[in-house]
Amino acid sequence: MSARYIPKMFSGKIHDPSTSEHDPIYALLMAGAFVAVADGRVDSAEREEAIHYIDRSIRPNMAKARIAELFDQCAQLLQDRDFADAVLEALRPVPALSLTSAVIEIAERVAAADGRVHSSEAQAIRLIRLITVALPEPQVINSSHI
Repeated sequence: MSARYIPKMFSGKIHDPSTSEHDPIYALLMAGAFVAVADGRVDSAEREEAIHYIDRSIRPNMAKARIAELFDQCAQLLQDRDFADAVLEALRPVPALSLTSAVIEIAERVAAADGRVHSSEAQAIRLIRLITVALPEPQVINSSHI
């Protein structure tokens, strides 16, 4: 049995959140959106790169339009003061899913999509690297031991 971390913002928004397909999507969406908003605005090229990357690499059972909606939700959430919890929650399963390289790759692609890597985007990528390396692998807690 593996631990499941489904960000609250997506809870109930995808028709079958129990499938393991969605954890990678959440992590990639949040990483891409985090880098996209780092310079203060989401360029359409950054948004399209994130959508294309997810569609190509994960091949989810959802339309690109739905991926775009979820990306926009992530970007909107990251405008809030309390965005750190959302980023950590989305990236928490990355080590267990062996997804670190994909999360870094989407972050780098999104940063470069508009033709310029802003210093705050580079800083966001460094932070994503730190988070994905530093987070411990999720542990399943047996409720009988609590």
